[in-house]
Parts: sequence; C-alpha cells; structure tokens
Amino acid sequence: MPAFSELATGVRRIVAPNPSMMTGPGTNTYLFGADDIAVLDPGPAIDSHLDDIVDKAGAPIRWILVTHTHPDHSPGAAALARATGAELLGIPAPDGQHQDKSFVPTRIPADGDVLQTGEFGLEAVHTPGHASNHVCYRHTALHWLFTGDHVIDGSTVVIDPPDGNMQHYIESLRRVKDLQCNALVPGHGELIEDPERIIDWIIEHRMQREAKLVAAIEANPNLTTHELVPHVYKDVDPKLYGWAERSLLAHVLKLEADGCAARRDERWALI
Repeated sequence: MPAFSELATGVRRIVAPNPSMMTGPGTNTYLFGADDIAVLDPGPAIDSHLDDIVDKAGAPIRWILVTHTHPDHSPGAAALARATGAELLGIPAPDGQHQDKSFVPTRIPADGDVLQTGEFGLEAVHTPGHASNHVCYRHTALHWLFTGDHVIDGSTVVIDPPDGNMQHYIESLRRVKDLQCNALVPGHGELIEDPERIIDWIIEHRMQREAKLVAAIEANPNLTTHELVPHVYKDVDPKLYGWAERSLLAHVLKLEADGCAARRDERWALI
C-alpha cells in the first residue's frame, strides 16, 4: 500500500507511520481540495506525519475533521490546528479509556451537516457503534463514504463496551448500506468498491458470531465472558482472546438488551 496516493481529483491519501496488528498498514489521513484543504483523521501526533500532511497539502489547511477520538485517529488534530489555524470538526471524546481528550472541536457537526466549499462537500453521517462519537463523511460529488473505523478493509473492527455498542453498530451498518454509496473509503486499508457486499458480509459475520454465542451459553450456562471466549472464538488465535472478549461482551450486552440473556454475578444464561 503506497504511503501517498491520489484516489480521485481533489482526494489524496497519506498513510500514517503507525502500522500494527490493530491498525494494519497504518491510519489513513485524507486531504480534500487543492486551494483550501480539509484534512480527515490526521492520525497520531507523530511529528513527521504532521509535517508530511502540511507538505503534501501544498495550500492552506482550513478544516480538520475526525471520525472519532481513538488514539490512532485524532491526537494529531490539536497540534495540526495550532500549526495551521484550521477549524476542528468532530464530536468530543466520551468518557472512558482509549479516548483522545486533547480533541476539542470548534464545531460539532450534526447528522446531515455539510462542509461545503467551492471545491467539495463533505456530509456528516453519524454512525455510532465502534465508538459512540463516530462520524463518517460522504463526499457529495463522488458519493464516496469515508468510514473511519466503521468499515475497514480486510477485517472486522473491535466493538469495545461500554462506549462500543453492538446494537448501534449493526443499525449504523444498515444505515450506511441504505446510502448506496459508490465506494467506502476506510480509515485503514484500501478503497472498497463493492459497499453492499462488504456490509452484508459484516452483518452476516456478526450475526453468525452472535448465534455461536447463543449456542455456547445454551450448552454452557453460567459462564463469564472470559470463560465463553474459547467456545465462541475457536477460529481466532488465542493471542487475540483479550480483544475477542471485548467484542463478545458487546454481543452478550446486545442479547441482554434484546431480552434474550441475563447475568448474575457476571455469569450469563439465556432467558
């Protein structure tokens, strides 16, 4: 995956130098426009990456948008805003761990708000689930949806309660599918040109995982989420069981909200 590429006229991508098991090749930072620049997800506060953003912009950076405030997406925003005087757009960080409290937006976009310039329009699409403050942005001319961590290339995302919510995530996926965008442009990995197929696959994958969880609780009632993981994630490397337990918790909380499961002393049984 190239570190810098032009995806369409007026849309450029820079991959942040933060590759890892969780971020893949790195966080994708997007530049919009040629004369007045908007930056989406400046990523971690790595000086070389922020310098690269300013250099590649080649024009004044007027706006900085973030999809959500996880540490691989938004910490660079505050420093970039100080350096450029750009306006910050996004939803403030919720309470909890793994949140970037340094992100203090100048403007909080309501669902459907459009940042309209002479070169492009970016419409805010609220998509809670992976994070409660997650926002995707639709490029109105291309009809591309920039998805942050709502949909990524080549993998599924962790839903980590209490801020992550599986029920909200599934609902947001269905909403994105209804937009019928021409492409999904993720926060990690390459552009996705078959949105409907990918979204259907993610929803089906999540529902299959939920079915495995129901079967595991039925066969092994009164286990904790930690004890349930090996039953539900047999296809996953045990090294990833810690993250798998977070998504399992999100699934079982969804079952609880649906009236299908209940817990006593953090041990789960079907209703």
